[in-house]
Amino acid sequence: MRLGEVERLRGELSEFVADVFGSVPRRDQRRWGECYLRGLMLDGRRKSIQPMAERLPDGNMQALQQFVNQSPWDPLPVRRRIAKRLSEAVQPEVWVVDDVSFPKCGTASVGVARQYCGALGKRANCQVAVSVHAATDAASCPLEWELFLPGEWADDDRRRRRAGVPEEVDHVSKTRLALGLLDRLAAQGLAVPVIVADAGYGRSVSFRLALEERGWSYVMAVDPKEIARPATAEPYRPAYSGLGPPTLPRYREAARPLTTFIEADTRFQDVTWRQGSKGMMTSRFAVLQVRPSGKEASRTAQEQAGGRSRWDGVLPLRTLLVEQPTEADEPTGYWMSNLPATTPIADLVRWAKMRWRIEHDYRELKHGLGLDHFEGRTWRGWHHHVTLVTAAQAFLTLRRLDPKAPTPV
Repeated sequence: MRLGEVERLRGELSEFVADVFGSVPRRDQRRWGECYLRGLMLDGRRKSIQPMAERLPDGNMQALQQFVNQSPWDPLPVRRRIAKRLSEAVQPEVWVVDDVSFPKCGTASVGVARQYCGALGKRANCQVAVSVHAATDAASCPLEWELFLPGEWADDDRRRRRAGVPEEVDHVSKTRLALGLLDRLAAQGLAVPVIVADAGYGRSVSFRLALEERGWSYVMAVDPKEIARPATAEPYRPAYSGLGPPTLPRYREAARPLTTFIEADTRFQDVTWRQGSKGMMTSRFAVLQVRPSGKEASRTAQEQAGGRSRWDGVLPLRTLLVEQPTEADEPTGYWMSNLPATTPIADLVRWAKMRWRIEHDYRELKHGLGLDHFEGRTWRGWHHHVTLVTAAQAFLTLRRLDPKAPTPV
Protein backbone atom coordinates (compact mmCIF):
# COMPACT_ATOMS: atom_id res chain seq x y z
CA MET A 1 0.00 0.00 0.00
CA ARG A 2 1.18 3.54 -0.75
CA LEU A 3 1.76 6.05 2.04
CA GLY A 4 -1.39 8.04 1.29
CA GLU A 5 -3.54 4.90 1.43
CA VAL A 6 -2.01 3.83 4.72
CA GLU A 7 -2.52 7.30 6.19
CA ARG A 8 -6.21 7.27 5.20
CA LEU A 9 -6.63 4.04 7.17
CA ARG A 10 -5.16 5.40 10.41
CA GLY A 11 -8.55 5.94 12.03
CA GLU A 12 -9.71 2.38 11.35
CA LEU A 13 -6.31 0.99 12.27
CA SER A 14 -6.30 2.87 15.59
CA GLU A 15 -9.68 1.33 16.48
CA PHE A 16 -8.39 -2.13 15.52
CA VAL A 17 -5.22 -1.69 17.59
CA ALA A 18 -7.20 -0.43 20.60
CA ASP A 19 -9.21 -3.65 20.45
CA VAL A 20 -6.66 -6.39 19.73
CA PHE A 21 -3.85 -4.75 21.71
CA GLY A 22 -6.12 -3.94 24.63
CA SER A 23 -4.08 -6.31 26.85
CA VAL A 24 -0.92 -4.24 26.26
CA PRO A 25 -0.84 -2.03 29.38
CA ARG A 26 0.87 1.16 28.22
CA ARG A 27 -0.48 3.72 25.77
CA ASP A 28 2.92 4.36 24.22
CA GLN A 29 3.35 0.63 23.57
CA ARG A 30 0.02 0.51 21.74
CA ARG A 31 1.04 3.61 19.76
CA TRP A 32 4.25 1.96 18.57
CA GLY A 33 2.29 -1.19 17.80
CA GLU A 34 0.04 0.82 15.49
CA CYS A 35 3.13 2.46 13.95
CA TYR A 36 4.75 -0.93 13.34
CA LEU A 37 1.58 -2.21 11.64
CA ARG A 38 1.59 0.78 9.29
CA GLY A 39 5.23 0.05 8.49
CA LEU A 40 4.39 -3.56 7.63
CA MET A 41 1.54 -2.55 5.32
CA LEU A 42 3.45 0.24 3.61
CA ASP A 43 5.11 -0.52 0.27
CA GLY A 44 8.79 -1.31 0.60
CA ARG A 45 11.21 -4.03 -0.32
CA ARG A 46 12.39 -4.66 3.23
CA LYS A 47 10.13 -4.75 6.31
CA SER A 48 12.77 -4.79 9.03
CA ILE A 49 12.77 -2.03 11.63
CA GLN A 50 15.27 0.44 10.16
CA PRO A 51 13.79 0.75 6.64
CA MET A 52 10.24 0.85 8.04
CA ALA A 53 11.19 3.66 10.43
CA GLU A 54 12.75 5.59 7.56
CA ARG A 55 9.62 5.27 5.40
CA LEU A 56 7.14 6.30 8.11
CA PRO A 57 6.58 10.03 8.81
CA ASP A 58 6.51 9.32 12.55
CA GLY A 59 8.97 6.41 12.44
CA ASN A 60 11.50 6.11 15.25
CA MET A 61 13.94 3.26 14.92
CA GLN A 62 14.99 3.21 18.57
CA ALA A 63 11.40 3.24 19.83
CA LEU A 64 10.30 0.49 17.43
CA GLN A 65 13.39 -1.57 18.31
CA GLN A 66 12.54 -1.25 22.00
CA PHE A 67 8.89 -2.13 21.43
CA VAL A 68 9.62 -5.29 19.45
CA ASN A 69 12.78 -6.66 21.03
CA GLN A 70 12.88 -5.50 24.65
CA SER A 71 9.38 -4.48 25.74
CA PRO A 72 7.85 -7.22 27.97
CA TRP A 73 4.27 -7.14 26.59
CA ASP A 74 2.69 -10.57 26.27
CA PRO A 75 1.84 -11.55 22.66
CA LEU A 76 -0.52 -14.40 23.61
CA PRO A 77 -3.53 -12.25 24.65
CA VAL A 78 -3.10 -10.26 21.44
CA ARG A 79 -3.19 -13.41 19.34
CA ARG A 80 -6.18 -14.68 21.34
CA ARG A 81 -8.13 -11.53 20.49
CA ILE A 82 -7.11 -11.75 16.83
CA ALA A 83 -8.15 -15.42 16.71
CA LYS A 84 -11.58 -14.60 18.17
CA ARG A 85 -12.24 -11.71 15.80
CA LEU A 86 -11.04 -13.55 12.72
CA SER A 87 -12.89 -16.76 13.59
CA GLU A 88 -16.13 -14.80 13.85
CA ALA A 89 -15.46 -13.05 10.54
CA VAL A 90 -14.10 -15.96 8.51
CA GLN A 91 -16.37 -18.73 9.91
CA PRO A 92 -13.71 -21.36 9.06
CA GLU A 93 -14.59 -24.73 7.60
CA VAL A 94 -11.15 -26.07 8.54
CA TRP A 95 -8.14 -25.34 10.67
CA VAL A 96 -4.96 -26.00 8.72
CA VAL A 97 -1.88 -27.17 10.63
CA ASP A 98 1.38 -26.39 8.89
CA ASP A 99 4.95 -25.20 9.38
CA VAL A 100 6.99 -22.51 7.70
CA SER A 101 10.75 -21.94 7.52
CA PHE A 102 12.92 -18.83 7.62
CA PRO A 103 16.41 -19.18 6.07
CA LYS A 104 19.18 -17.56 8.14
CA CYS A 105 22.82 -16.85 7.39
CA GLY A 106 24.18 -17.08 10.94
CA THR A 107 23.47 -19.36 13.90
CA ALA A 108 22.76 -16.79 16.65
CA SER A 109 19.05 -16.20 15.95
CA VAL A 110 16.78 -18.15 18.27
CA GLY A 111 15.98 -21.66 17.06
CA VAL A 112 18.31 -21.59 14.08
CA ALA A 113 19.81 -24.94 13.15
CA ARG A 114 20.73 -26.92 10.09
CA GLN A 115 17.46 -28.66 9.27
CA TYR A 116 15.08 -29.14 6.38
CA CYS A 117 14.08 -25.72 5.04
CA GLY A 118 10.86 -25.76 3.03
CA ALA A 119 11.57 -22.29 1.66
CA LEU A 120 14.75 -23.61 0.00
CA GLY A 121 13.69 -27.23 -0.54
CA LYS A 122 16.79 -28.63 1.18
CA ARG A 123 18.64 -28.78 4.50
CA ALA A 124 19.98 -25.38 5.47
CA ASN A 125 20.37 -22.98 8.37
CA CYS A 126 16.87 -21.82 9.21
CA GLN A 127 14.18 -21.28 11.81
CA VAL A 128 10.98 -23.34 11.63
CA ALA A 129 7.63 -22.31 13.08
CA VAL A 130 4.42 -24.30 13.46
CA SER A 131 1.16 -22.51 12.74
CA VAL A 132 -2.60 -23.05 12.74
CA HIS A 133 -4.75 -21.20 10.19
CA ALA A 134 -8.50 -20.72 9.92
CA ALA A 135 -9.64 -21.22 6.34
CA THR A 136 -12.48 -21.33 3.87
CA ASP A 137 -12.17 -21.18 0.09
CA ALA A 138 -12.83 -17.43 0.31
CA ALA A 139 -10.62 -16.33 3.21
CA SER A 140 -7.97 -17.50 5.64
CA CYS A 141 -5.74 -16.19 8.40
CA PRO A 142 -3.20 -17.53 10.91
CA LEU A 143 -4.57 -18.00 14.44
CA GLU A 144 -1.54 -19.26 16.39
CA TRP A 145 2.22 -19.72 16.10
CA GLU A 146 5.04 -21.43 17.94
CA LEU A 147 8.73 -21.51 17.17
CA PHE A 148 10.29 -24.96 16.92
CA LEU A 149 13.33 -25.34 19.20
CA PRO A 150 15.82 -27.84 17.71
CA GLY A 151 17.44 -30.43 19.94
CA GLU A 152 20.85 -28.75 19.82
CA TRP A 153 19.33 -25.74 21.59
CA ALA A 154 17.66 -27.68 24.39
CA ASP A 155 20.70 -28.16 26.64
CA ASP A 156 22.83 -25.25 25.44
CA ASP A 157 22.37 -22.87 28.35
CA ARG A 158 24.58 -20.19 26.83
CA ARG A 159 22.60 -19.98 23.60
CA ARG A 160 19.30 -20.12 25.47
CA ARG A 161 20.28 -17.22 27.74
CA ARG A 162 21.54 -15.07 24.88
CA ALA A 163 18.33 -15.63 22.91
CA GLY A 164 16.06 -15.33 25.95
CA VAL A 165 14.45 -18.77 25.57
CA PRO A 166 12.06 -19.31 28.52
CA GLU A 167 13.05 -22.07 30.95
CA GLU A 168 9.82 -23.99 30.33
CA VAL A 169 10.47 -24.22 26.59
CA ASP A 170 12.13 -27.47 25.50
CA HIS A 171 12.74 -29.42 22.33
CA VAL A 172 9.52 -31.19 21.32
CA SER A 173 8.34 -32.54 17.99
CA LYS A 174 6.41 -30.37 15.55
CA THR A 175 3.34 -32.58 16.01
CA ARG A 176 3.42 -31.93 19.77
CA LEU A 177 3.78 -28.21 19.13
CA ALA A 178 0.80 -28.36 16.79
CA LEU A 179 -1.26 -30.24 19.35
CA GLY A 180 -0.40 -27.60 21.96
CA LEU A 181 -1.53 -24.81 19.63
CA LEU A 182 -4.81 -26.62 18.92
CA ASP A 183 -5.40 -27.15 22.65
CA ARG A 184 -4.68 -23.46 23.27
CA LEU A 185 -7.21 -22.38 20.64
CA ALA A 186 -9.86 -24.81 21.88
CA ALA A 187 -9.35 -23.59 25.45
CA GLN A 188 -10.36 -20.11 24.26
CA GLY A 189 -13.83 -21.44 23.48
CA LEU A 190 -13.37 -21.42 19.71
CA ALA A 191 -15.35 -24.06 17.85
CA VAL A 192 -12.92 -26.60 16.43
CA PRO A 193 -13.75 -27.34 12.77
CA VAL A 194 -12.26 -30.13 10.65
CA ILE A 195 -8.47 -30.21 11.07
CA VAL A 196 -6.39 -30.45 7.90
CA ALA A 197 -2.66 -31.04 7.43
CA ASP A 198 -0.15 -32.35 4.94
CA ALA A 199 1.57 -35.71 5.23
CA GLY A 200 4.26 -34.25 7.48
CA TYR A 201 1.62 -34.31 10.21
CA GLY A 202 -0.82 -36.87 8.83
CA ARG A 203 1.79 -39.64 8.76
CA SER A 204 2.04 -39.37 12.55
CA VAL A 205 -0.47 -41.92 13.79
CA SER A 206 0.00 -40.68 17.36
CA PHE A 207 -0.98 -37.16 16.24
CA ARG A 208 -4.15 -38.42 14.56
CA LEU A 209 -5.03 -40.50 17.60
CA ALA A 210 -4.50 -37.50 19.89
CA LEU A 211 -7.02 -35.54 17.81
CA GLU A 212 -9.48 -38.43 18.06
CA GLU A 213 -9.07 -38.59 21.84
CA ARG A 214 -10.11 -34.92 21.95
CA GLY A 215 -13.18 -35.61 19.83
CA TRP A 216 -11.93 -33.62 16.84
CA SER A 217 -12.46 -34.51 13.18
CA TYR A 218 -9.64 -34.47 10.65
CA VAL A 219 -8.81 -35.03 6.98
CA MET A 220 -5.04 -35.44 6.66
CA ALA A 221 -2.70 -36.39 3.85
CA VAL A 222 -0.89 -39.64 4.65
CA ASP A 223 2.06 -41.58 3.34
CA PRO A 224 0.89 -44.19 0.80
CA LYS A 225 3.32 -46.62 2.45
CA GLU A 226 1.24 -46.58 5.66
CA ILE A 227 -0.10 -50.06 6.39
CA ALA A 228 -3.71 -51.03 6.97
CA ARG A 229 -6.12 -53.93 6.69
CA PRO A 230 -9.38 -54.12 4.75
CA ALA A 231 -12.60 -53.04 6.40
CA THR A 232 -13.87 -56.64 6.19
CA ALA A 233 -10.90 -58.11 8.05
CA GLU A 234 -11.84 -59.80 11.34
CA PRO A 235 -9.49 -60.91 14.12
CA TYR A 236 -9.49 -64.34 15.68
CA ARG A 237 -8.17 -65.50 19.04
CA PRO A 238 -5.82 -68.50 18.99
CA ALA A 239 -6.57 -71.30 21.43
CA TYR A 240 -5.03 -70.74 24.86
CA SER A 241 -2.12 -73.09 25.51
CA GLY A 242 -2.50 -72.87 29.26
CA LEU A 243 0.87 -71.21 29.77
CA GLY A 244 1.48 -67.53 30.26
CA PRO A 245 -0.96 -64.71 29.53
CA PRO A 246 -3.78 -65.31 27.05
CA THR A 247 -2.78 -64.82 23.43
CA LEU A 248 -3.95 -61.55 21.91
CA PRO A 249 -6.46 -61.63 19.05
CA ARG A 250 -4.79 -61.37 15.67
CA TYR A 251 -5.62 -61.00 12.02
CA ARG A 252 -4.93 -63.83 9.58
CA GLU A 253 -4.28 -61.34 6.79
CA ALA A 254 -1.11 -59.27 7.02
CA ALA A 255 -1.34 -55.50 6.93
CA ARG A 256 -0.38 -53.95 3.60
CA PRO A 257 0.40 -50.50 2.16
CA LEU A 258 -2.43 -48.21 1.21
CA THR A 259 -1.35 -48.38 -2.43
CA THR A 260 -2.49 -52.02 -2.60
CA PHE A 261 -6.10 -51.15 -1.78
CA ILE A 262 -6.66 -49.59 -5.20
CA GLU A 263 -7.85 -52.32 -7.54
CA ALA A 264 -9.17 -52.49 -11.08
CA ASP A 265 -12.77 -52.27 -9.90
CA THR A 266 -12.22 -49.39 -7.43
CA ARG A 267 -14.93 -46.85 -8.16
CA PHE A 268 -13.60 -43.36 -8.84
CA GLN A 269 -15.84 -40.39 -9.50
CA ASP A 270 -15.30 -36.88 -10.78
CA VAL A 271 -15.40 -34.21 -8.07
CA THR A 272 -15.10 -30.44 -8.56
CA TRP A 273 -14.02 -28.55 -5.46
CA ARG A 274 -13.29 -24.92 -6.41
CA GLN A 275 -12.67 -22.36 -9.11
CA GLY A 276 -9.02 -22.14 -10.05
CA SER A 277 -7.13 -19.55 -12.07
CA LYS A 278 -7.55 -21.67 -15.21
CA GLY A 279 -11.07 -22.95 -14.60
CA MET A 280 -12.84 -25.34 -12.26
CA MET A 281 -10.62 -27.69 -10.25
CA THR A 282 -11.77 -31.24 -10.99
CA SER A 283 -10.26 -34.68 -10.49
CA ARG A 284 -11.27 -38.29 -9.79
CA PHE A 285 -11.61 -39.56 -6.23
CA ALA A 286 -12.57 -42.77 -4.44
CA VAL A 287 -13.61 -43.35 -0.83
CA LEU A 288 -12.70 -46.59 0.93
CA GLN A 289 -12.74 -47.90 4.48
CA VAL A 290 -9.60 -49.35 6.00
CA ARG A 291 -8.26 -50.34 9.40
CA PRO A 292 -4.91 -48.55 10.08
CA SER A 293 -2.67 -51.25 11.51
CA GLY A 294 0.63 -49.81 12.65
CA LYS A 295 2.01 -50.53 16.12
CA GLU A 296 0.77 -47.18 17.41
CA ALA A 297 -2.78 -47.87 16.19
CA SER A 298 -2.80 -51.30 17.84
CA ARG A 299 -1.37 -50.02 21.12
CA THR A 300 -3.91 -47.23 21.36
CA ALA A 301 -6.79 -49.57 20.54
CA GLN A 302 -5.68 -51.77 23.46
CA GLU A 303 -5.51 -48.78 25.81
CA GLN A 304 -8.96 -47.56 24.80
CA ALA A 305 -10.38 -51.03 25.40
CA GLY A 306 -9.05 -51.03 28.97
CA GLY A 307 -5.81 -52.92 28.49
CA ARG A 308 -4.35 -55.92 26.76
CA SER A 309 -6.60 -58.49 28.40
CA ARG A 310 -9.82 -56.68 27.43
CA TRP A 311 -9.04 -55.84 23.82
CA ASP A 312 -11.08 -57.79 21.28
CA GLY A 313 -8.44 -57.23 18.61
CA VAL A 314 -10.68 -55.13 16.36
CA LEU A 315 -8.86 -52.17 14.83
CA PRO A 316 -11.09 -49.12 14.23
CA LEU A 317 -12.39 -48.26 10.77
CA ARG A 318 -11.17 -45.10 9.13
CA THR A 319 -12.11 -43.37 5.89
CA LEU A 320 -9.50 -43.26 3.12
CA LEU A 321 -9.82 -40.68 0.34
CA VAL A 322 -7.77 -41.41 -2.78
CA GLU A 323 -7.15 -39.16 -5.79
CA GLN A 324 -6.26 -40.48 -9.23
CA PRO A 325 -6.59 -37.95 -12.07
CA THR A 326 -7.87 -39.26 -15.41
CA GLU A 327 -4.48 -38.86 -17.03
CA ALA A 328 -2.59 -40.61 -14.18
CA ASP A 329 -1.71 -44.31 -14.17
CA GLU A 330 -1.80 -44.51 -10.38
CA PRO A 331 -3.11 -42.49 -7.41
CA THR A 332 -1.45 -39.17 -6.68
CA GLY A 333 -2.85 -38.45 -3.21
CA TYR A 334 -4.09 -40.24 -0.08
CA TRP A 335 -5.95 -38.71 2.87
CA MET A 336 -7.05 -40.41 6.10
CA SER A 337 -10.08 -39.20 8.04
CA ASN A 338 -12.02 -40.19 11.13
CA LEU A 339 -15.20 -38.85 9.55
CA PRO A 340 -17.67 -41.57 8.49
CA ALA A 341 -17.44 -42.96 4.96
CA THR A 342 -20.99 -41.71 4.41
CA THR A 343 -19.68 -38.11 4.52
CA PRO A 344 -20.38 -36.58 1.08
CA ILE A 345 -17.30 -37.07 -1.05
CA ALA A 346 -17.51 -33.45 -2.21
CA ASP A 347 -17.03 -32.33 1.41
CA LEU A 348 -14.10 -34.67 2.01
CA VAL A 349 -12.40 -33.45 -1.17
CA ARG A 350 -13.05 -29.78 -0.43
CA TRP A 351 -11.61 -30.07 3.08
CA ALA A 352 -8.62 -32.12 1.93
CA LYS A 353 -7.83 -29.59 -0.76
CA MET A 354 -8.45 -26.48 1.35
CA ARG A 355 -4.86 -26.53 2.52
CA TRP A 356 -4.05 -24.57 -0.68
CA ARG A 357 -5.58 -21.51 0.93
CA ILE A 358 -2.76 -20.99 3.42
CA GLU A 359 -0.32 -20.62 0.54
CA HIS A 360 -2.15 -17.32 0.00
CA ASP A 361 -1.50 -16.52 3.67
CA TYR A 362 2.22 -17.22 3.39
CA ARG A 363 2.48 -15.24 0.17
CA GLU A 364 0.90 -12.21 1.81
CA LEU A 365 2.65 -12.69 5.14
CA LYS A 366 6.10 -13.10 3.63
CA HIS A 367 6.11 -11.04 0.46
CA GLY A 368 3.63 -8.36 1.48
CA LEU A 369 4.03 -8.00 5.24
CA GLY A 370 7.61 -9.02 5.97
CA LEU A 371 7.03 -12.15 8.05
CA ASP A 372 10.54 -13.39 7.27
CA HIS A 373 12.23 -9.97 7.39
CA PHE A 374 12.76 -9.90 11.16
CA GLU A 375 16.42 -9.32 11.98
CA GLY A 376 16.27 -9.71 15.77
CA ARG A 377 17.68 -12.77 17.49
CA THR A 378 15.56 -13.29 20.60
CA TRP A 379 12.61 -15.48 21.47
CA ARG A 380 10.62 -12.47 22.66
CA GLY A 381 11.41 -10.41 19.57
CA TRP A 382 10.47 -13.22 17.18
CA HIS A 383 7.10 -13.80 18.85
CA HIS A 384 6.40 -10.06 18.98
CA HIS A 385 7.18 -9.66 15.28
CA VAL A 386 5.07 -12.66 14.25
CA THR A 387 2.17 -11.38 16.35
CA LEU A 388 2.41 -7.94 14.74
CA VAL A 389 2.53 -9.42 11.24
CA THR A 390 -0.51 -11.55 12.12
CA ALA A 391 -2.30 -8.43 13.32
CA ALA A 392 -1.52 -6.59 10.07
CA GLN A 393 -2.83 -9.48 7.99
CA ALA A 394 -5.91 -9.75 10.21
CA PHE A 395 -6.66 -6.05 9.71
CA LEU A 396 -6.43 -6.42 5.93
CA THR A 397 -8.52 -9.61 5.99
CA LEU A 398 -11.28 -7.91 7.98
CA ARG A 399 -11.32 -5.08 5.45
CA ARG A 400 -11.56 -7.54 2.56
CA LEU A 401 -14.51 -9.25 4.25
CA ASP A 402 -16.28 -5.94 4.90
CA PRO A 403 -18.53 -5.22 1.89
CA LYS A 404 -18.51 -1.50 2.72
CA ALA A 405 -14.74 -1.14 2.87
CA PRO A 406 -12.65 -0.24 -0.18
CA THR A 407 -10.41 -3.10 -1.24
CA PRO A 408 -6.84 -2.68 0.15
CA VAL A 409 -4.19 -2.36 -2.54
